[in-house]
Amino acid sequence: MSQPSAPPRAAGQSAIGPVTVGMSLRGTVEEAVAVAIVSGELAPGTLISAPRMAVQFGVSATPVREALLNLQKRGFVDVVRNKGFRVTEVSEQDLWEIVRLRQQLEAPPMREIARILQPEAAAELRTKAQAIVDAAAEADLPAYLAADMAFHLRLLELHGNRRLVVLVGELRQQTRMVGLADMIGTAELTRSAAEHHSLVDLLEARDGRGAEALLTAHIGHVLGWWSGHAEE
Repeated sequence: MSQPSAPPRAAGQSAIGPVTVGMSLRGTVEEAVAVAIVSGELAPGTLISAPRMAVQFGVSATPVREALLNLQKRGFVDVVRNKGFRVTEVSEQDLWEIVRLRQQLEAPPMREIARILQPEAAAELRTKAQAIVDAAAEADLPAYLAADMAFHLRLLELHGNRRLVVLVGELRQQTRMVGLADMIGTAELTRSAAEHHSLVDLLEARDGRGAEALLTAHIGHVLGWWSGHAEE
């Protein structure tokens, strides 16, 4: 079951903030902290105190501690005895391996999807692509990452391999876009968001090879723009 959506945030606002009453506290806190880690707001090595973070969320320490323990299982944090939790490091080699594996898994299916894509599925992808563009324009990182994940996993679902969708979802959870928080308002973020519409254009045109090439380059931004490196 999916978690309820977090309340809207002002442009550029941290993912870590008061939680709406009635929401799943642990789940909401867990995803908010995950977004902060993935986007680079909480940098590798940052020490996290559950009681202090509970104050930021406006909740008790218990759901925060439970959320952080779940994030430990997902590899986002490590327990530091008598201190709290520390955001884990992801080495350049780790990131390179994740990105290359994602490219090998996510891009080739575009050829088959281009062949079988139906108008109603294309329309659904358009809606999801626009949600990414809107989140980028509004500088809403939590919404951007959620919309990006929803688009790409729905796209892969059209290929029909459920295990592939699960595996890619796990790899995306491991990906760190440490420079994303600094990309707010940049031309690169706007361009990356727009690439989702371009991808749908290629799929609708039955250009599977073009879609494969675009998605390969798109995933590669993790090693480029999102890591603070210039791209050609």
